[in-house]
Formats: sequence, C-alpha cells, structure tokens
Amino acid sequence: MIGRPQESEAAPYYFTYISQVVGDDVLAVIEKQLEESLVFFSGISEEASLHRYATEKWSIRQVLNHVTDTERSFAFRVLWFARGFETPLPSYDQNIAALGAEADKVSWAAHVEEFRRVRLATISLFSNMPAEAWTRRGIASGNPFTVRSLAYITAGHLAHHVAILRDRYL
Repeated sequence: MIGRPQESEAAPYYFTYISQVVGDDVLAVIEKQLEESLVFFSGISEEASLHRYATEKWSIRQVLNHVTDTERSFAFRVLWFARGFETPLPSYDQNIAALGAEADKVSWAAHVEEFRRVRLATISLFSNMPAEAWTRRGIASGNPFTVRSLAYITAGHLAHHVAILRDRYL
C-alpha cells in the first residue's frame, strides 16, 4: 500500500480528482477502471460518440481523446519524477491538445482502443514502480506533485469524465 496523498503532494485543484478515488490501493482502482470503462464505452455507438450536450462543448469522442491524452501527460510526469529528474515540466493545455487531435475525425472504436492501450501502459508503469519512487516529488505547471498524487489524479480524472459522460451526454 502506498497510502493516500497528503495536501502537500499536489495543488488544491487536483484534490477534485484525488477525492474521487476510494481506498488506498490506487493501482487496483486503475486496473478495475480499465475493465469498467471498456464496458461503458462499448455501449456508445459510433454515431452517438459525435454527440455534444451543448454547442460549445466537446463531443464524446473529444472527451475520451482528452482523457487519453491527459493520461499520457500524467504518465510522463510520473516517469519524470519517479526516475529522479529535477527539471520542472511545463503546463499541459487541454484546449491546444484537443484542437490538435481532431478527435471527431477518428472513429469511436479507434478512440476506445487507444484508451485501452494507454491505460495498459499506465498500469505497467505503476506496477513496476520502485517503492521509494512513489513519494518522489517534482514540479509541473508550476505546481508540486508526488508520483503517488499523480496516480490518484490519473484515476480520479477518468472517474470525473466518465461521470460527466453519464450525467450530461447519455
């Protein structure tokens, strides 16, 4: 067990995600989320995946693309900090990433498969993490993070967006 992150391990904003994760075994949560989310995503058709609940909001495809790209960003931060790099990392602008992805031009099935592969890579990264690496620290977007907090943020970020898809899109 790596334990839950303390307030000093991430900026207050990120506890929006951390607080969505129940328990102390974040790796088990991340693994379980993969199974559950693939079942959920399989219930969304290609046509429905283009739905937006409001004109200015992302489509379902764009939401899943955002989740996948952001998970990659979190995983890179994990790798950087866990391996002991001390150079602060720049911000990640989700709007620039979304614009550059052109997610609505990619099939829903391809988005789901891409998410599956990225999540499997994330699971591998955390599964093979040395015990002392979980509490290593770094700076990204001008904010402090520990590897442990980023694991919880990764799980909470997916939970947050799946809840939005359920509540606002479907």
